[in-house]
Amino acid sequence: MHKENPHRASVLQHVSQNVRRLRHAAGLSQTALSETSGVSRRMLVAIEAGEKNVSLSTLDRVAEALDVAFSDLIQAPDILDHSRINELAWAGEIAGSKAVLLAKATARREVELWEWRLEPGDRYCPDPDPESWSVQLFVFEGCLTLVVGEAETLVGSGEFFMFASHLPHVYRNEGDVAVRFVRNVVI
Repeated sequence: MHKENPHRASVLQHVSQNVRRLRHAAGLSQTALSETSGVSRRMLVAIEAGEKNVSLSTLDRVAEALDVAFSDLIQAPDILDHSRINELAWAGEIAGSKAVLLAKATARREVELWEWRLEPGDRYCPDPDPESWSVQLFVFEGCLTLVVGEAETLVGSGEFFMFASHLPHVYRNEGDVAVRFVRNVVI
C-alpha cells in the first residue's frame, strides 16, 4: 500500500512519532538504535521522517531493541485504551489483502489479535518468530493454505489451527474468494 493511502499514511506517522519518542526515552541515538536493532541508520532516519514503508520484521527488530511491544510502535500515540490498536499494519500486493492489528492483551508479555484478509492469489511470508511464540488462527470465510515447515494444511471456514511460529511459515489464498481470518500471536 502506498504512503498516499490515508490509512497507511497514518500508521507511518504513528511509527515515526513512536520510534522517535521511544528512542529518546531510552536515551539512544539513531546510530545506537541501529547497532542494537540491526536496522540500518539510513532506514531509521527514513522511518522517523515518515518517509519509508517498513516491513513487519524490521518493526519487530526495532521494538525489541527499544524493549517495547510491536503494537507500541504502530498505535496512535494519543490513544487512551492501549489494548485496542485497530491499525492497518500490512497490505498485500493485490488490492484488498490486508492485516489489521485489532488488540493486544497481556500474557507472559502479550497476545496480539489480528484481522486478516487475503485476496485470491495473494500470500504473506513472515520471518519466523522467536522460539517461544505461537499462532492461533480462526478462518471465518474462504479457505487458507498454511505451510508450516514442510507441512501444508488447508484451514477452511469455521476451522482453527495453532502452531509454533518459530518455524518457517507462509499464509496463502489459493482459492477463488477472499480468505478472512483472525490470527492471535501469543508472545
